[in-house]
Amino acid sequence: MAENAMCRLNPVDFTHVKIENRFWTPRQEVNRCVTIPHQYRMCKETERIDAFKLNWKQGQENPPHIFWDSDVAKWVEAAAYTVSTHPDPELGKLLDEVTTLIANSQQADGYLNVHYTVVEPDKRWANLRDCHELYCAGHLMEAAVTLYQATGKRHLLDALCRYADYIDSVFGRGKGKKRGYCGHEEIELALVKLYQTTGNRRYLKLAKYFVDERGRQPHYFHAEARERGDDPKTYRAQTYDYCQAHKPLRDQSEVVGHAVRAFYIYSGMADVAALTGDCELLAACKRLWDDLTQHKLYLTGGIGPSRHNEGFTRNYDLPNETAYAETCAAIALVFFAHRMLQIEADSRYADVVEQALYNGVLSGVSLDGTKFFYENPLASLGNHHRQQWFGCACCPPNVARLLASLGQYVYSTGAVSLYTHLYVGGQATTQVAGQQVTLTQETNYPWDGDVSLRLAVAQPTEFDLMLRIPRWCSQYAISVNGKAVTTTMSRGYVEIRRTWKDGDTAELTLSMPVERVVAHPKVLSDVGKVALQRGPIVYCLEECDNPNVLSLRVPKQAKLTTRFDKRLLGGMSVVEGEAMSPSMTGWKGKLYTKAEDVKIKPVRFRAIPYFAWDNREPGAMAVWVPTI
Repeated sequence: MAENAMCRLNPVDFTHVKIENRFWTPRQEVNRCVTIPHQYRMCKETERIDAFKLNWKQGQENPPHIFWDSDVAKWVEAAAYTVSTHPDPELGKLLDEVTTLIANSQQADGYLNVHYTVVEPDKRWANLRDCHELYCAGHLMEAAVTLYQATGKRHLLDALCRYADYIDSVFGRGKGKKRGYCGHEEIELALVKLYQTTGNRRYLKLAKYFVDERGRQPHYFHAEARERGDDPKTYRAQTYDYCQAHKPLRDQSEVVGHAVRAFYIYSGMADVAALTGDCELLAACKRLWDDLTQHKLYLTGGIGPSRHNEGFTRNYDLPNETAYAETCAAIALVFFAHRMLQIEADSRYADVVEQALYNGVLSGVSLDGTKFFYENPLASLGNHHRQQWFGCACCPPNVARLLASLGQYVYSTGAVSLYTHLYVGGQATTQVAGQQVTLTQETNYPWDGDVSLRLAVAQPTEFDLMLRIPRWCSQYAISVNGKAVTTTMSRGYVEIRRTWKDGDTAELTLSMPVERVVAHPKVLSDVGKVALQRGPIVYCLEECDNPNVLSLRVPKQAKLTTRFDKRLLGGMSVVEGEAMSPSMTGWKGKLYTKAEDVKIKPVRFRAIPYFAWDNREPGAMAVWVPTI
């Protein structure tokens, strides 16, 4: 395993974390038992899996698409994470079949891409700007690494190492090599994973090349277009900020373009910066982080407001009903935030991991595990619903692999510290201060803020237990073995420094009132409105609970209460209170009338977690509600 030169922390590997939690365990079970089998069936029915048999012939229907490889690769990742934590012979057999099929599709020179092997074999690397060869290669590399980590099986890893070696022979600054890079970033972070798994620095150097070459002049995409006979001016996106290639990455300070592409490359930047000690590249990552979190981040952790470019527009442009907020983009944000967290050990990154996980990511899959959102708006007239699959099916297997790998986001270790980033019940075993430590966490989070952490150590060991205090929490209490303790705060983490003995227990209580959240005045879509949040959960109002929901007004002084409704969608905490609703009577034949003629009546309202909307009857929904 390669070491990170710049990282303060190392995440505890998913293979050493077992989740046993009333909130996350049922979701992981649905993911394991329903979602992953459903996605396998969809990949079979759409011929994505069988495409690796390379038996498609010219003239036949349903030619393998340029990014089908990536959909199957993400399914492989999800399945590999799952069989590691929950051994399943049947799923393991499917996994072996699919990964063997992938490995056997590799060409003699190491190339591995279905579309450009059977559909357009004469166009390898001819259109990096618009097509997805390197993107698909990256997802296959990630799948290979995960399969090896989860099962120890090397057949896919060996194949993808050969593919990476071949790619390295094609791209770079050496004589006869292409000075290119992918229009859809992904391979950069994947090559880093390949390096960290194999220790082969060739892969890290190639990742660094792709990061450093992007956006340089003369622009590769111009030359590439002319070489294939295209006019660069006809590029459909018109500008290379769509794919973050408008200038060198280390010179960038504004989050632009396609949201998923942006946060995949930012993740690769963070990886390369951490592993090479590149302070200039890290500074760019921090500038981009600040631009996102101060100007362009939805309350739900969603990113990318525009359908036009599947990404970013201008500062404070955060519309609700037309929000694109692709599920894959929220997942990519989790990846970037998690990497920055390891580098800086700062809770502001963990806060965003949590914000996205509980809201903008989890909303991407239905509670029954069979339907998915591609887009995640914050308001709906009742015409936006999850689907079983998509022609562009990047989101379903992406959310499946994230849910299956949740354990790796919970804890990290430093030299003499153990960090708890997320409050998720279960158990983790790791090395701290040279000793094996097992931490058992018990909690009903996110429905309440009580957390208990019990430590098992072979011998008394001195280290720091670091507990994140979420930014939404204004009051908290900490005790050790039932006695209140004095603590210090370090970058958003409470630091409990002591010699820990076997059986010691730390207790954390986080205050969780319902908060009325308001947006910056420049977010015009939310002027005069509030959103309701309790703990990490953002709430919304649905029409099936609240008739005339889009006309409701929540008084500033209205009392808000919470209760756990065990009959609602498998058990949910709801927020209830009094709102004001304009009367629908007296409007016959009128489009407008005097304000004083409108009757306003009080009504009870109920808000549910945003991630759970559109799981009952169709109807309107709103996160942001006008206030009076």
